[in-house]
Amino acid sequence: MERAGSVAYGTITSEIRPGDGTPLEPRLVVTRRTRSDLWFRGTAYSAGTVVLLVLGLIGLFLALQSWPALHYMGLRFLTTPAWVPQSQHGHPASFGIGVAGIGTVIVAVIALVVAVPFSFGAALFISEYAPRTLLGVLPFKSALTSVVDLMAAVPSIIYGLWGLLVLEPHMIGLSRWMSDHLGFIPILKVPRGDSIYTGSFFIGGVLVGIMLLPIVTSLSREIFSLTPVAEREAALSLGASRARVIRDVVLPFGKGGLVGAVMLGLGRALGEAIAVATVISLSFVHNWHIVSPGANSIPALIADLFGSGGKLGREGMLAAGLVLFVFTLVVNTLASVVVGRTRARTR
Repeated sequence: MERAGSVAYGTITSEIRPGDGTPLEPRLVVTRRTRSDLWFRGTAYSAGTVVLLVLGLIGLFLALQSWPALHYMGLRFLTTPAWVPQSQHGHPASFGIGVAGIGTVIVAVIALVVAVPFSFGAALFISEYAPRTLLGVLPFKSALTSVVDLMAAVPSIIYGLWGLLVLEPHMIGLSRWMSDHLGFIPILKVPRGDSIYTGSFFIGGVLVGIMLLPIVTSLSREIFSLTPVAEREAALSLGASRARVIRDVVLPFGKGGLVGAVMLGLGRALGEAIAVATVISLSFVHNWHIVSPGANSIPALIADLFGSGGKLGREGMLAAGLVLFVFTLVVNTLASVVVGRTRARTR
């Protein structure tokens, strides 16, 4: 005797008659959640709500505390290059992030240009090429992974001191060479008579890029390691080389995650304060020559001048922090959209 089959449509199950194929009435499948499941869902929702609440309170605090400065300057706060929050010699106070805002983007872009290629290369080496043991005894792959993860935990001030005392003296020769041989590119040209190459956007961006290396490398390595083993073995069984497997299997699978790793690194680069403030020469003049001295960024501005300039200066600093806060949120939101679309295309 032939049994009736069943076909599931989501949470609806339709039973089919064995004779004429006429479906019976659909039966609703009800999932009964246990007490532990309800506790877990409640805890997860509560944690997410608390995070959003804290984020909103931070934005509200910055908006309320910075409102007097924003009301005083208006939209000129976004374009004014100077930072003079107190009246001097009869001139009214004038301050803004016209220079610092552009400098923040310049430092972040230089950092990504430095960090992303090396991070992807290091992650691919650790994930795909590094042997598990060295000489059959010493653990090599796990040691590299641990070293990269530990580098991400080094405090910013340590990177800043290393950049000031070690990196900057060695970057002067490279900056001079770039100016002499690549000066036909406007941003690499140093004005005549300017022979000092310290405290530049280039040195600050390279230092932040070095700080991003372990973060982006660690995230990228995790993403590469999640590639399905079955797809790897299928490509290898068809005669593909390891490089071809990386190009056709590993990279397409991790495309969305790699975009997220880069955008997370961008968020870190936009908010880096202590290390940048340690190596750059703070300037309030627009400088489009990245290897010449004189640079600025919103985090470095806050780190260097917070507490000075009286009450209006403090409110101006909080206004600068509000702009950086909103800018970071916008970048992360765009990153989430890009990651979501990339994942949808790769499915």
